Amino acid sequence: MAFASQRDATPRVIAIGLLARREYSRAELAQRLAKKSFEPAAIDECLDTLIEQGFQSDERFAASFVRSRILRGQGVIRIKGELRQRGVDQETLNAAFESVVASEQVDWFELARETLARRFTSAGETPKERAKRERFLASRGFDFEQIRYALSCL
Repeated sequence: MAFASQRDATPRVIAIGLLARREYSRAELAQRLAKKSFEPAAIDECLDTLIEQGFQSDERFAASFVRSRILRGQGVIRIKGELRQRGVDQETLNAAFESVVASEQVDWFELARETLARRFTSAGETPKERAKRERFLASRGFDFEQIRYALSCL
């Protein structure tokens, strides 16, 4: 079967091709299709159809995203920020967190400790070294209490 050339591709063909590789939020797909110079009305129509047919789901995207970021050792603050950047609304974001955290039984304090232990062998001998470890965990999206816990365990 011969594929249509990129010039002749419809928004649906491009969107399905993207979704075949990984989950995307509706906003991400809209951005990608807009870069291909499709009309906003055609993009909205296409995305509405994909959602109706179950090919695209912000809920599925958010849950998958949360799981993958937890496996990377990232905290709540960073994960929520990245989901917002990808156009996921607050309600969908909260639902994804609730379902994933409940099913995976995520302990954010232990995740912070494990993340720190993978990178450093001690809590830091000097205030400068300790601050470096704190910045590392903060950049990963952990809050102050989780950081303090992780440092106390090393």
